[in-house]
Amino acid sequence: MQDIAINHSSIAKRFMKYVIIDTQSDPKSHTHPSTEKQKNLGRLLVEELKGMGIPNAEMDSFGYVYATIPTNSEKKEVPVICFCSHMDTAPDCSGTQVKPILHSNYDGSDLVLPDDPTQILSQVTHPYLKNHIGHDLITASGKTLLGADDKSGIAAIMEAVDFILKHPAVPHGTLKILFTPDEEIGKGTVKLDMKKLGANYGYTLDGGEAGYLEEETFSADAVTLKVHGVIAHPGYAKNKLVNAIKVASEIIHALPTSEWAPEATEKREGFVHPVSIEGNAENATLEFIIRDFETAKLAEHEERLREIAEKVLNHYHGTSMEFEVHEQYRNMKEILDQHPEVVAFAAQAINRTGLDVTTEPIRGGTDGSKMSFMGLPSPNIFTGMQCIHSKLEWIGVSDMAKAAETIVHLAMIWEESAS
Repeated sequence: MQDIAINHSSIAKRFMKYVIIDTQSDPKSHTHPSTEKQKNLGRLLVEELKGMGIPNAEMDSFGYVYATIPTNSEKKEVPVICFCSHMDTAPDCSGTQVKPILHSNYDGSDLVLPDDPTQILSQVTHPYLKNHIGHDLITASGKTLLGADDKSGIAAIMEAVDFILKHPAVPHGTLKILFTPDEEIGKGTVKLDMKKLGANYGYTLDGGEAGYLEEETFSADAVTLKVHGVIAHPGYAKNKLVNAIKVASEIIHALPTSEWAPEATEKREGFVHPVSIEGNAENATLEFIIRDFETAKLAEHEERLREIAEKVLNHYHGTSMEFEVHEQYRNMKEILDQHPEVVAFAAQAINRTGLDVTTEPIRGGTDGSKMSFMGLPSPNIFTGMQCIHSKLEWIGVSDMAKAAETIVHLAMIWEESAS
C-alpha cells in the first residue's frame, strides 16, 4: 500500500486562505447563489485547480465549481467518484473579516481569543482539544465564526487533488470535484447539474471528529403557518380586534419545552423548531423546521403542530390559518443501504489512515442527503471541524490532513475493486 504523506503546512495555509473570503449565504435571498460573494471563493478554486493541471475546471452562473481528473487506470469499469464540499458559511454568526490564528504545537492550555477575551476554548468544555496537544490547530479571533464548516472540507479535497496529480503512481478512476453554494440554507443542490457532474457515487467532506463516517441524516420538512387575525382600529377595537401577532405568540407558547424541541432532544429523537416569526396585527407568519430520522414520523409531527395551532385559534372568533408543508431533504440511509460498498469503502479508507471508524447519525443534513436521492449516493466523511457556526469554531490541522489522506485512499480503493 502506497504511503500517503499530506503536507500539514500546505493544508493549513490553504485553509487559512479560504476562510478570509466572506462566503456567508442568505436564507432570505431568492437568487442562486443567495449571495454573489460566494463566487469569490469559487473563482479562486477554479484558478487553483487549473494551476494544478485541470484545464476543465469551471464555475457556472449559479456558483457551482466543477472539475474532472481523468482516469489513469487500465481497468475498464472503474466507477466515477465525486468529492464534494460547500463554499458558504452559516448565517448564524458573522463571516465578515475572519482573522484565522494558527496555534502551533498546542500545549493544552486555555485559548483566549484575542478580539473578544470572553471567548475561551478550554479542555473542560471542549474535551476534543486533548487530541490535539502537541499539534497545530486554527481558530478565529473571537469576533466571527472561522468557516471550518465547510472550508476544511474544501482544503482537504484541494490538498488531496494536488497530491494525486503530483503522484501519478496513485491509481484511480475518473474523479469529479464539486464545490457547492448555499448548503447552509438548504439550497446546496437546487441548481446542481447532475448530467454535467456525471458521477456514479459521491462523498461529502463535511463532518466532525477524525474517523467519523456518517451514512444517516435527519429527514426534514419545513412548515409555514400563516395566522389571520381580525383587524380593527386600535382606538375602537374592544370586542373586535384579534391581534395575529398575539395569536401566533400563543401558538409558540403552547409548544412543549421539555420534549419535542431541539433544546430537549438528542440522539435519535426528532423535533419541531420555530425559526422565524414576523407580521402585524392582521397577519403573522411562523416558520418551523421539522426533523426526524424516520421519514414517516414527519407527518406525525406536522399533524401534532397543526392540532396545537387549531386549538389556540379555536379560542378566537374570526381567526383562520394556512398550514403549508415543504419537503427539504430525506434520510440518505434509505439510499445508501442499497449501495453498501459506498460506505464500506469509506470505512476501509479511514482505516488505512490509521484511524478507527466511528459511525453515528447526523442530527442535521448535508448536500449528500439531497444528492443521494438525485442518483448520487453520498455518505459524509470527517474533516475535524468543531464548535461550528460559532465564534469558538476551530479545526485541527492533523484532522484536515487525515481527511485529505482518506480521499486519496478512497480513490485507490475504488480503482482496486474495479474489474
